[in-house]
Formats: sequence, C-alpha cells, structure tokens
Amino acid sequence: MASQPSDLLPVGDSEKKFNQSSKDSVNIQGSLLLDGIHDDLVFPTEHELGTLRRVSDSIPWNAYLIASIELAERFSFYGSSVTNFIQQGLPPGSRTGAGFKNGQSGALGLGQRASTGLTTFYQFWCYITPLFGAWIADTYLGRFNTICIAVFVALIGHIILIIPVIPGIIEHESAVGAFAVALIVMGIGTGLFKANISPLIAEQYKRTHRFVITTKSGERVIVDPQLTITRVYMYFYLFINIGALAGQIGMTWSEKYVGFWLAYTLPTIIFLLCPIILIIGRNRYVRTPPTGSILPTALRLWKFACRGRWSLNPVRMYKQMTADDFWENAKPSRQGENKPKWMTFNDQWVDEVSHGLKACAVFCFYPLYWLTYNQLNNNLTSQAATMATHGLPNDVLSNLDPFALIIFIPICDIFIYPALRRSGVNFSALKKITAGFVMGAASMVWAAVVQHYIYKTNPCGYAASTCTDAKGNVLFSPLNVWIQTGSYILIAFSEIFASITGLEYAFTKAPTNMRSLITAIFLFATAISSAIGEAFVFWNYGVMGVLSAVAGVVFWFYVRGMDARDDELYYTAEGRVGQEDGVEVVKQ
Repeated sequence: MASQPSDLLPVGDSEKKFNQSSKDSVNIQGSLLLDGIHDDLVFPTEHELGTLRRVSDSIPWNAYLIASIELAERFSFYGSSVTNFIQQGLPPGSRTGAGFKNGQSGALGLGQRASTGLTTFYQFWCYITPLFGAWIADTYLGRFNTICIAVFVALIGHIILIIPVIPGIIEHESAVGAFAVALIVMGIGTGLFKANISPLIAEQYKRTHRFVITTKSGERVIVDPQLTITRVYMYFYLFINIGALAGQIGMTWSEKYVGFWLAYTLPTIIFLLCPIILIIGRNRYVRTPPTGSILPTALRLWKFACRGRWSLNPVRMYKQMTADDFWENAKPSRQGENKPKWMTFNDQWVDEVSHGLKACAVFCFYPLYWLTYNQLNNNLTSQAATMATHGLPNDVLSNLDPFALIIFIPICDIFIYPALRRSGVNFSALKKITAGFVMGAASMVWAAVVQHYIYKTNPCGYAASTCTDAKGNVLFSPLNVWIQTGSYILIAFSEIFASITGLEYAFTKAPTNMRSLITAIFLFATAISSAIGEAFVFWNYGVMGVLSAVAGVVFWFYVRGMDARDDELYYTAEGRVGQEDGVEVVKQ
C-alpha cells in the first residue's frame, strides 16, 4: 500500500467519519472501509470535492523498481541507434566504423533513404508487436510473466546485433543480413515489453478513491488518485529519458571514437540489469492475473449495441452510433428476461468498455503527432550531418530531447501543474494532448526554417546531404549545428503533454482486464506513423508541422465534449466480467 505524502498528517478520530450527504458515501462505507487499502480514510463530501485543493499521493517503491527496469531497457533501445550505421559508409582505413574527431562514423553506406526506411521499419515493427504482447498478457500469462519473456527475447536480439559489427565482419555485405535479423528479434522483445510495462507500473498504486487529509500547515486537501497516476507516469517517463540520454551519449561517443562493437555491446551489458531487477522484486510487485480472452466479449458487446443503428446514410449512422443511449441500451440491467447468455458481466463493465473505445478514438489522432516525433532520430540527425558540428558527432544534439525532459518533467510536476490547479485552471488530459500536438507542430516549423537556411548556405544548395568537393571531402553548411536546439526543446514539451498523457489515458480509460490491449493500441499509433512516414522523407518538416497543427485543431473540436466529463469518466464504478450481480463499488 502506498504511504501518504510526507507532508500530510493523519486526521483526528472525530474526522474519521463519512459525510452521509455524499451520494457515494454509503456504497464506500459499506464495501471499502475494510479492504486493506482505504481503511479509516476520510472521503470528501460533494461540497469538499468542489472547494478543496487536490494533491497527489506518494509513489510506491514498487513503481520505482519497475521504472528502473524501463530505464535499463530504454538505455539498450536508444543506445542501439542504427542511423549512422546504415547511412554512412565505413571510414577510410577503419575496421570498427569509428570516424574519430574529424570523420563521420558509419558502416553500411546505404544512404539517407535506406537509413530512414530501415529505421522506419524498425519503429513500425517495435510498435505493432505490442498488440501481440498485450493479447498474451491479458489472456494467458499476465503482465509480469510476459515482461520476463520479453526481456529474454530482447537479450537474444542484442547479442545477435553485436555479431555484424565485430571487426572483420563489419566490412562484408553479410553484415546486413545479421543486422536485419537482430532488428526483428529485438523488435519482438520490445513489443512484448512495452505493452505491459506501463500498465504494470501504474497498478503498483492501489488506491482508487479520493480522500481528505490535513497537511502540516493545517490545510485540508483531497488526495486524488487520478493525480497520483499522472505523477506515476511522469516519473516513469523521466526514468525512460534518463535511460535514453545515457544510452544515446554512450552510443554517440562509442561509435565516434571506438567503434560500433562497443556501441552495441554496452547496451547489452546494461540490459542485463532487467532480469536482475525482475528477480529481486518478483514478490513485491502488484500483479493483475490474466482473465482469458476478453476482447471477443467486448466486440460482441459493441455489435450488440449497434443493433438497429446501421444506416446507408453515413450522417444518420454516425449520429445513431454516438447517441447518448448507445451503451445504456446494451447494459445487462436493460435486457430483462431477454438478456443473452453471454452477458456474464455487470453494467459497470459496459461503462469501462465504452470509455476504452473512446480512448481508442482519441488515439486515432496520434499517428499525425508521432510523425513529428520520429524526425528526432531520422531526418534531424541527417540534417545535423550537413551543418558545422565543430567536432561533435552529428547525432549528439538528439540528446537535448531527453535532457530537456529530465529537467522539465519535475518542473511541471512540482511547480507548473500545481500552480495551474491553484489558479483554478483545469489542465485536463485532453487539453494536455491538444497542447502537445501544437508544440509538436512548432518544433517542425523551427526545423523547416533551419533547413531553408541550410539550402541557402550550402555550396550544393538542395543537394546538401550529398555535397562533396573534387577530392571527395564532404562540404558542410557554415551554420552551427546548435541552432537545432529549438526543435528538440519544443518536441520535449510536446512529449510531456501528449506522450505521457497518452499512456496515462490508456491506463485510466481501459477496463482492468484490457489495460495491456488499450496501451498497445496507443502504441500502435506509432507504428502507423512509421508506415506512412516514408512518404515524407525528403519533403518533411513543413509537412509534419502542418499535419500536427491540423491534428491538434481537429482533435480539440472532437474531444471537447468528452473533456467536460473527463473527471466523471475516471471515477466510475469498477466493472466485472463473470459477475452479473454484486456489490457496486463506486470510485469517489
């Protein structure tokens, strides 16, 4: 059980009572006082819900252990960057791919199009396999066991990745085949891992009901589980980026001054921490057991709700499919004696399924956002190679993104978000996502302006990426590579608003027994963006900026009605499959 925040004091005995005027107090008092999690807590009245300031609870140590696993996994993922390995050729006289101070590290020499294409495929593969990982976890193995298998598979992939970069092999064409096999195996492990690690970390916080406490200063505040889950995901993302930053720095300098054999061996060594931490905490983690195949039941429920609402008129069908009574009429309590035998769930599970599907609709906008983010390790790295780096590796600036996140995530958590709440600003999840889309668009506008000036100042103009002199020496734009900084800072803020909130939204809106699946659907948006991103390899920054901006505007008009009910949707009763009648547990 998570402990209370350090600055909070327990309430007096006179306050350990529920206000019976609260509409949910009877249900909570009757079923939650002795659940071992919410014992002796003071639940807020309707008046207190509208007047008291809300704070988050403390994060359980279990969550930090799981975040450490994610840190090691992300170190290995980002530390195995392949852009330069694919795009640039082996430096003259090098047997390791190292370019040293004045050279460009590389190996295969397949060019920018091949580099972007292969990295795009790898991104697609890593974010489509979570669908399989989610199905395995929700149906058969559970999240923890699936993560253990994922770590084993990914470790094999990392070992295979080392083979084609060994001196003596890296010079031969056969390195391409081994390299491709390694990417496929690593992608499977990554997919199994990513679908389950973020739901698992959020499940370590077990409280689901708001309660009132008194701080050391004497202020009565509401401890809000929703804010706590937000905080869990923020620091989860912080750990992700600590791993990403360390991995990218290690990769950049290893490939630059030693060679790719060290650049890919180091992430493999760090990845070995994952099974160690899994074993250490195996008896501490909160685990949700698999519940069998729930997806067919959810799809059958949706089909049942669609009865009589199909129409050849698309406008009429849309109105009927989005009507207020769409899910209400599908609830078991509404069926009476005609209830189908397969309806072995309660009304609350119908609500959870409806919330999960609405979350999936929100995620349909994300491919346009991820198109902008994917520029970090593809075209922005290639753009840096056409500028004056002054001895820096061309991919070192991509470290600014995780570095900015490490700085600004705590600032948002400690200062910005609390200040907004104190000012009465409801910066809800859907508002954050909209802001993230806008910030992503701004980052691409910055990159487009930089690219314009590269073309103006490079001796070869629009052929800047392949510009050489008569002796074959690479010619650069005189622009300093650090002018890319703005793009990386803006995309970092967009991640805080859009990416972190997307993970949180997937968890909080999904039925308990479909959390891995809904998370995988959120991640699948990245796979879609990778699939369509190849069309914009050369005409990219302006296009990405426009797409992200348009997506943000359309997204807000689509979700603004949902945003007004976001708090209500979070604190709803918990659904059950296989339980038609039972105690209704209402989250307050």
